[in-house]
Amino acid sequence: MSPKKSCLSFSSYVESKQTAVREAALIYSCLINTLSQSLTEKSARPLSLSGHVGFDGLPHQLVNKSTCQGFCFNILCIGETGIGKSTLMNTLFNTNFESAESSHFEPKVKLSAKTYDLQEGNVRLKLTIVNTVGFGDQMNKQQSYQHIVDYIDTQFESYLQEELKIKRSLHNYHDSRIHACLYFIAPSGHSLKSLDLVTMKKLDSKVNIIPVIAKADTISKSELHKFKLKIMSELVSNGVQIYQFPTDDETVSSINSAMNGILPFAVVGSTEEVKIGNKMVKARQYPWGVVQVENESHCDFVKLREMLIGVNMEDLREQTHTRHYELYRRCKLEEMGFRDTDPESKPVSLQETYEFKRQEFQGELQKREEEMRQSFVQRVKEKEMELKEKERELQGRFEQLKRLHQEEKGRLEERRRSLEDQLNGFSTKRAAAELLLQGGGYGGGGANLKKDKDRKK
Repeated sequence: MSPKKSCLSFSSYVESKQTAVREAALIYSCLINTLSQSLTEKSARPLSLSGHVGFDGLPHQLVNKSTCQGFCFNILCIGETGIGKSTLMNTLFNTNFESAESSHFEPKVKLSAKTYDLQEGNVRLKLTIVNTVGFGDQMNKQQSYQHIVDYIDTQFESYLQEELKIKRSLHNYHDSRIHACLYFIAPSGHSLKSLDLVTMKKLDSKVNIIPVIAKADTISKSELHKFKLKIMSELVSNGVQIYQFPTDDETVSSINSAMNGILPFAVVGSTEEVKIGNKMVKARQYPWGVVQVENESHCDFVKLREMLIGVNMEDLREQTHTRHYELYRRCKLEEMGFRDTDPESKPVSLQETYEFKRQEFQGELQKREEEMRQSFVQRVKEKEMELKEKERELQGRFEQLKRLHQEEKGRLEERRRSLEDQLNGFSTKRAAAELLLQGGGYGGGGANLKKDKDRKK
């Protein structure tokens, strides 16, 4: 989208950052002077300047450089479908992000990230809004938070991989790590849902959680006060760590302490304007009256905007880097075997850790190779034994078939000889009969028979 001006306090945010930088520079200077005084006797001696040098302008240089580079801020919105996440974002930044409507029939939770370029005065902000589509709409809600956890870890991993590169370009890298998580709580007036408690517990070590009660105009003020106390009591009893506005900076400690006491914020969002008196204000109009979004007696929207953007935006970015990302980075490096100290609590250099891991990897590799070789040899032996057993079975079967074949062949040979003998006998008798029938031997034979008969008479 094209850059748009808004009535938000980006400029006041930069001014507060300038003031903070100046004060930090003064504190830094005092610390340096104190350390210098403690080390003067052994290391260096203080010198006074006879004239202006110019390094007192370093805070201004830092602010100017940051302003030229611009800022990035990433917000994660977690809440049920239709609870008012998109409306609140539009109201917070006084613009229309034109987000698409979501249905209640998503098969799983999806995260939709969209980046916008905003500008207020001479301050540029690259804003990324990550919306949880379909959160809480499934029948089985046990794994609803896992997609959110995976997304946050993926952004941490991307930044870590960029840091571990030999040639890094972090100044041009688009930081996609989540700086603030607005967790939208349904205005039930009773207690937190189990899904809310489980999700916040899984995320409190990975992101700065700011709980907000959505659509706070649907419950009365007395019920809202009791609901806030109930929510904070359940968060404490379940060990959920939400983001606490910092109180170590004297310039904002009083307001941050007061705001920590009214968490969670009860908010109302609206982009519609209603005429109140002689001016148009953002509000929600009902038959019984008008709820003004920026009226602090109606809701905590102004407090949320001031705390999130006007006062603590930089602290949210810093907490993300120094606390949540460092925890992820430490865990990942420890999984890879890197340690700052050895088992005897002695410092270990990166080179020593690398050599140790290389030797450990080589030993593990050799062990795996030997195991694979032994396994291969064993499998070959087993296969050879199996083949030999198969060969013996086939040989025995072959011998049996061969013996049956020989027996059958003998029987057939005996039968053939018997048939040949019968055939020869038949041929002999046939030849004799033919001899009797040939050569006129019939008449002489008849006369002889007649003479024998007469002789007997």
